Amino acid sequence: MIKLTVLYNLPPGADHEEFIRWRTTTHQKENMEMPGLIKSDFYVIENTWKSENVPYKYLTEAYFTDQETFEKSFYDPAYQEKLEKWLENLADPIFLISKEILSEEKKV
Repeated sequence: MIKLTVLYNLPPGADHEEFIRWRTTTHQKENMEMPGLIKSDFYVIENTWKSENVPYKYLTEAYFTDQETFEKSFYDPAYQEKLEKWLENLADPIFLISKEILSEEKKV
């Protein structure tokens, strides 16, 4: 499994509530339309451990079955064009691409 993790902030003066509405409706729908996407999660980061500074306010995770599927979808020129427009509304984004080595769920 390949996971794309995006950490980001909003630019100064941006409307948090308006962003949340867009991110959880229109943009979530657009994310879920990506070919090969299995799951997409969105979080608001509330605090940190052992740090007074929260460097990022928002986190998105997107899961793909494998590297080939991820690359075909994420690096598609049409998707990259959309992504460039979305990035205009974000500040300090960092994109992390990781390969799953172990996944385990606790049985309750």
